[in-house]
Amino acid sequence: MLKKRVLTTLISLPVFIAANWFGGQWFTALIAVCGLMAAWEYCRLVEKAKAPVMTSFVLIFVLLFLAGSNLIANDFTANQSYLLITGVMLSLVWLLFRRDKETAFASWVWSLGGVIYLGLLFSHAIALRGLPNGLNWVFFAVIANAFSDSAAYFTGRRWGRHKLAPNISPKKTREGAAGGIAGAVIGGAGIFYLLQAVTPGEFPAGFGLAQALVLSVLISLTGQLGDLVESLFKRNMGAKESGNLLPGHGGFLDRLDSVVFVSVLVYYYVILFHPA
Repeated sequence: MLKKRVLTTLISLPVFIAANWFGGQWFTALIAVCGLMAAWEYCRLVEKAKAPVMTSFVLIFVLLFLAGSNLIANDFTANQSYLLITGVMLSLVWLLFRRDKETAFASWVWSLGGVIYLGLLFSHAIALRGLPNGLNWVFFAVIANAFSDSAAYFTGRRWGRHKLAPNISPKKTREGAAGGIAGAVIGGAGIFYLLQAVTPGEFPAGFGLAQALVLSVLISLTGQLGDLVESLFKRNMGAKESGNLLPGHGGFLDRLDSVVFVSVLVYYYVILFHPA
């Protein structure tokens, strides 16, 4: 399990670094592919739980949110509003043509939930990369979150005694959560200094080590909440993992659960406290 986890990370890390470094369509393509795979896993889990879901609608609108929203306007918030309103209306109209009218609105709820979760929320990763200094913000967010995730995993396995949320994820512990926060602080400080050395002056004025450490703690807490949300979803669906396409990590949805939440957090942190 551990060897597979490390090998998958070693293969995927250069792909992420290259896509983020070149940005633009390369980064968008990476996020779109990952989001689509996660959306497919989401629909598959819902279907296996015998719940109705409009898979084609979910995949199309997740793709539009992740790859096509910039074609509508230059304003990110306006883009997402237009797409969300369009998606809500079209999906409601589509219910009128379903043969199975008894499960129509249950299908609508599951479908729209998937679009919001993996389309609307995850699109903030692309928006973050598009901000001034977006290259560094994405690196900071992902590395701090990765350190948090890894530290929580290993700390929980070694010292975990007290359950964090036994009714949601029995294996998660308070010790693991604390280890995750410590790992995020270490990873955040490390990537902050590394980026300062490699791309000096790229972070905006006012974002120093103290701010980096505070943001690292927030990233860890938000990422762990995202992880718990996905764990609750899988528990409702009667599944342990969303898939097996990423050996050692499970599926794309398992890997992205914290990233989705963290991308939203860091995007609005930058918008509110370090606008261009």
